[in-house]
Amino acid sequence: MATEHDRAAQRGEEILAVFDTAFGELLAADPAAFRVKFRKMAASAFAFYRGTACLFYRDLAAEAPEGAAGPFLDERTSRVWIHGDLHAENFGTYMDANGRLIFNVNDFDEAYVGPFTWDLKRFAASVALLGHAKALSDEKITELVRTYAAAYRERIHALATGAGQDELPPFTLDTADGPLLGALREARSMTRFGLLASMTEIREHDRRFAADDGAIELDAATRYKILAAFDGYLETLPDTSLARPDSYRVKDVVGRRGIGIGSAGLPSYNILLEGNSDALENDVVIYMKQAQTPAVSRHVTDRAVRDYFHHEGHRTVISQRALQAHADPWLGWTELDGAGQLVAEVSPYAVDLDWSDIDDPDEIAAVVADLGRATATMHAAADDQSGHSLVPFSTERAIDAVIAADEEGFPELLVDFAHSYGARARADHQIFVDLFRNGRIPGL
Repeated sequence: MATEHDRAAQRGEEILAVFDTAFGELLAADPAAFRVKFRKMAASAFAFYRGTACLFYRDLAAEAPEGAAGPFLDERTSRVWIHGDLHAENFGTYMDANGRLIFNVNDFDEAYVGPFTWDLKRFAASVALLGHAKALSDEKITELVRTYAAAYRERIHALATGAGQDELPPFTLDTADGPLLGALREARSMTRFGLLASMTEIREHDRRFAADDGAIELDAATRYKILAAFDGYLETLPDTSLARPDSYRVKDVVGRRGIGIGSAGLPSYNILLEGNSDALENDVVIYMKQAQTPAVSRHVTDRAVRDYFHHEGHRTVISQRALQAHADPWLGWTELDGAGQLVAEVSPYAVDLDWSDIDDPDEIAAVVADLGRATATMHAAADDQSGHSLVPFSTERAIDAVIAADEEGFPELLVDFAHSYGARARADHQIFVDLFRNGRIPGL
């Protein structure tokens, strides 16, 4: 009979195999960036969970019998636009194309087409991890997951039965409260001038990027390639974004290298643009980043989905435009050295939800309920009304119908998964830390 040590060793080998598939090429190209990424992941079970969507989806696929759809999944609800990395810290503020500050899901790097329950399970497990870190009991964690499920269910039903999204407004300065309103107010206090002051300087009567530890000066050949890719990006923007051609005059370009939990090893570039007037405080910074292969895509075998996208940059943008109403007007894609690139604004108005001071159980429950509503709104945005042929039906009606068939089973599915996978993620975190500290991760 296998001992606890044997089971941990076997799981360690599984984790290393998944890491090799997901990170192998990037890690080989930039081990230093992954040392930073992995040290951040080692800090807590939640940080580990954030950085291992690849492991999460491998586990989901391994537990599902070949060809089985799973509870609440049919030919429609197993093929909707999903966020792909939905956890409690992937929510925050952004300014939409209409100039409104919105609180909702952010970071669409992992977005794809797949089963809607995958998003909900990933979020539910994150609630279990967050609750454990805040010393909440299993009973309280169960209540939180049920609160999330009930809020999601209520909003999906409202959207499916006639209350359109115009009648169910997003979280804004006028409609949000609690920590969501706090994030929006913080975002409102930010300014483009403040962002520019932190990244640029005035030289010879114009603005240029300032030299700092994160900036990489580019040689002439690389700069030329970036500018050529930038020209390709302009062709992907909607007509409404091209109101003033001078807005796209490039002033400066620098290189960057991602070292965050989600962007380790991915080369990226910052581009300084003229903006919507000659005034220096209206300059705009956009980034061009090599888009990554989403973890979900390795476990969705539908060729129609895979063949729909030109490359990962195209996939990321199309997914974000589908899932996020009135997305960033600077959002587009291009290619560089044969790799798909995501292009978007470095926004001064992006503030992530900060869980560090959200400790009262009632306040946590209120926030989790709001995030359930936000999740439902996101899923409902991306369907036959969003202009993309991959999902040619009403997502909210399809999801509403499958949940209606088993109202009691829906929250219990998420509760059971939250506890079981939360426990697994905590154990995996410890295994990962031991692998890392003992030099067992190849390439590091």
